[in-house]
Amino acid sequence: MNRKKQMFQYVISDALMAVVVWVIFFVFRRYANDSKLFPDVVIWAPNYSFWIMLLVYPAYCLFIHYLSGYYLRPFQKQFFIELITTFIASLLITLTIFFVLLLGDLVISNHYYYVAFGVLFILQFGFTYIARLIITLYVTAKIKKGQIGFNTLIVGTGNNAQAIFSQLQLSKQAGNRVVGFVATGDIMCVDKDKILCSLPEIASIIQLHKVVELFIAMDSTDERIIFSIINSLLIYPVSIKILPRTYEFLSARVKINQFLSSPYIEITALSMADWQLCTKRIFDIVVSAFVLIFFSPIFLYLMIRVKRDTQGSVFYRQERVGLHGRTFKIIKFRTMYNNAENGVPQLTTKEDDRITPFGAVMRRYRLDELPQFYNILKGEMSIVGPRPERKFFINQIMKIAPYYCLLYNVRPGLTSWGPIKVGYTDTMDKMVIRLKYDILYLENMSLLSDMQILFFTLSIIIKGKGL
Repeated sequence: MNRKKQMFQYVISDALMAVVVWVIFFVFRRYANDSKLFPDVVIWAPNYSFWIMLLVYPAYCLFIHYLSGYYLRPFQKQFFIELITTFIASLLITLTIFFVLLLGDLVISNHYYYVAFGVLFILQFGFTYIARLIITLYVTAKIKKGQIGFNTLIVGTGNNAQAIFSQLQLSKQAGNRVVGFVATGDIMCVDKDKILCSLPEIASIIQLHKVVELFIAMDSTDERIIFSIINSLLIYPVSIKILPRTYEFLSARVKINQFLSSPYIEITALSMADWQLCTKRIFDIVVSAFVLIFFSPIFLYLMIRVKRDTQGSVFYRQERVGLHGRTFKIIKFRTMYNNAENGVPQLTTKEDDRITPFGAVMRRYRLDELPQFYNILKGEMSIVGPRPERKFFINQIMKIAPYYCLLYNVRPGLTSWGPIKVGYTDTMDKMVIRLKYDILYLENMSLLSDMQILFFTLSIIIKGKGL
């Protein structure tokens, strides 16, 4: 099973169908005009380069299909969702193509404009959907026959682990291939020969067997034990599922996989729809590139001021924990005196004497955060998302709130509900309160909530209430 290869098949199919559609549509327009396909009917045929559009049209189609979220989950597609997604994407492609071309034409008959519009839409939807359906049916058949499978580990060895193993063996449509079990101290109810490792060795097993799905099936209901296991597993790019009876309080946020004979809560799934996730990423790229380019004079001014006021580097780089628990270097304009921490992590307070006078101004208007748009452009962060924290403080937070590990499911952000509601976190209690707002964001992730957060953030910046 290769997700990238399967996704590539859909991308190639969509690109080829887009080329075919444009060629047929071009021939149709020329034939309809030159040969009078319809008596006394002139089909709208603007004079645009055939070869340029032969490149532009497929590229634009792929862009819209990406925004629709179609490529995120190349396996186990639902036929109705595939139909609706293709229909909406084809309609959007046709509308925008005609709108752009319409701007260059002075005289167009509305009646014949709609005729050409209908032809392009039918071609785009028909060819794209049929090609996708053929691929989907082929892959689904191979999954049912066991020719394609998803290597799966079951964490646990007790009654729950054996029950899930039995269900997965019966469910051919799910395509799960159970490679073995992970010992966690449960009673032994599974085949001993199927036990591959204990939790400390799970990383090597995931890599060796190319595991893509993990089922947490421990008999224990102790939340701290379960969350400690989830925390250790979220660093791996695999789907993590669990029986809903263990975490009913999470069921409002996570998606339930209906492909299986019994529903399982997918811990790693997000409440935001696939098309919104893709749109969110494109928004991050466009806005961060815009800020880095067009605000470069402000960057230059801040760099000069920081360098002039204090000794040391202009930028401050600090290791933070991000998506899947991976660490990265966050970038800020330096607002403290050089070597202010001396290697010992400390929380910042409002009256912190380590902050330089100009650093206090930058913090008040969040100007010190501007370099993080580079982190966003690289994909390490997002504009909206839980603020990334240092491992030192995460370990302390998890002693109080073990569910912090759920934040590993999303890219950390420049702003979120936590910083808006709590501000700078100068105590551990505030960090825990901020975490609750971050969890609230996870439960309600959407483009609308992102826009609301950005609105409140801009209000705080304008009022100078950053610190």
